[in-house]
Formats: sequence, C-alpha cells, structure tokens
Amino acid sequence: MTHRIPRRARALAAVVGGAALAAGVAAAPASAATPTVSCTSAKAGLAAKLKTDITAALANRKGTVAVGLYDRSTKTTCTLRSTTHYDSASTVKVTVLATLLWDAKKHNRYLTTTEQSLAKAMITKSDNDATSKLWKQLGLTKIKGFLAAAGMTQTTPGANNYWGLTQIDVHDEQKLLALVTAKNTVLSDNSRAYILKLMGQVISSQRWGTPYGVPSGVSVHVKNGWLQRSTHGWRVHSLGTFSGGGHDYQMTVLTQDNSTMQYGINTIQAVAKVIHKDLAAS
Repeated sequence: MTHRIPRRARALAAVVGGAALAAGVAAAPASAATPTVSCTSAKAGLAAKLKTDITAALANRKGTVAVGLYDRSTKTTCTLRSTTHYDSASTVKVTVLATLLWDAKKHNRYLTTTEQSLAKAMITKSDNDATSKLWKQLGLTKIKGFLAAAGMTQTTPGANNYWGLTQIDVHDEQKLLALVTAKNTVLSDNSRAYILKLMGQVISSQRWGTPYGVPSGVSVHVKNGWLQRSTHGWRVHSLGTFSGGGHDYQMTVLTQDNSTMQYGINTIQAVAKVIHKDLAAS
C-alpha cells in the first residue's frame, strides 16, 4: 500500500513490511550514559544470573537495545533502557487489535466478520493493508482512549495514518503484554484469549525473536516488527508471552541502529536464549 509522500520526504521514506511510510518523525536519541541491565526476583540467585547473562549476550552487539522481562511465577523483572523510545514498526499491531476489542466491548458488540478477517491478517501475517484499514476505522481518538485506559502514557500514535511510526518503549509494551496475559478491567477475558490466539498463529517465517530457545512444552505468542529508515538503520523488535514449565512470562526486546534486519534478529535471539535458559533452570 502506497501513501502520497511529498517529494522532499521521499528520501526519508521507510518501509514496514511493504507499507510506505514518511519518516518525518525522528526517533528519540538514546541517553549518553550507557545504561545497565537491572533485575529483581523473589527467586534466590535468579536476578543476578539474568543480569549477568543478558549483559553478556549484548556485550559485543552494536546498536541500541531495550529489554523488558516479567515472570509472574518468580516475581522476576529485568529492564534495560525501558523508557527509550523507538519507532514501533509492526509491533503496534497488537495495540491496534487491543483497541478494536476494547472499543467493541464498550459498545457491547462482537467484531464483524470483516474485522475478524482484518485482525487475523494483521497479526498472523503482519498484513499492512489490513492494519491501515483498522487504524483508519478506529481513528486517533479511540487509539488514544485505549492507551489512556491501559496506562500506556509513553506511547504516541503515529500521525497521518503512519501507524508504523508510533513511538513506543519497553515500559508500555510490557504493560500491554501484562493486560493481554492476566485478568484486568481494560480487556475482557474473551478479548485477551482472542489476542493470544492470533499471536499463537503467527506464520512460521515471522516466529523469530523472543521465542528463540524457548523450552519444549511452553506456549508461545509473538508479534514482531521491522523497519528500515535513513536514520538509526534497521529497527527490529519482538514481543512475546510464554506460559508453561512452571513459568508465566512476557518479554519485549526493541532494537535500532542495526546494519541489517538479520543483525537485529540475532541480537534479540541472543537475549531471548539466555532468558529462556535461566528461567527454565530456576
């Protein structure tokens, strides 16, 4: 799907899995001081292990990486650059679906057949045309309404229908995944189950990132995003929720300044691998 972009902006045009986007919004720069991984846990020794292993996994990786982990079973939290903002790319599609379901619940209605079809294509295949249709249908007022209800105060929707330039951070994405995976007053149980069902049906070619190294028998729900722009290179992101093996956890890894998409994927998977390993051993 192609949007009309002024000639002077075409040089900054970006592609999110096939949708042309004007890159008029610059991503917030990372802080000058190099932040460190911070972990806490109710499980003895787990926080220190995770901090050491995540730090080691990122030791020789270039780029700007933000990490969020929360495991309900062991009350474990890890963060790195949790408030650094990134262009969302296709990770915003989970927010779009959550907004659609939140709004439908407010009006006491089910999704239409068309909405269900668009939602499935948007999440399972990362279809951009489907996303654009739902984004326009909802409008910024409803999207901002959901963000306020969800407490996602640091998320700024992309302007002029450029949903892939929505500004996100780990803090808010972890809030979103928490709403999707536990009972709350924002999303109904049926809505949460529907989101997880679609995230569990993502096509195999898009199941990279946070699921990497997940132990057998653990349920995986994922949504990734990837976007190249003239500044900060490739943004490559992965959101995942995991349940089973005595654990119930969610992970967000956001990256930019990657030389290639694959480089970003490799960075995310290096982090995911040690997180799955450490939690499985705890």
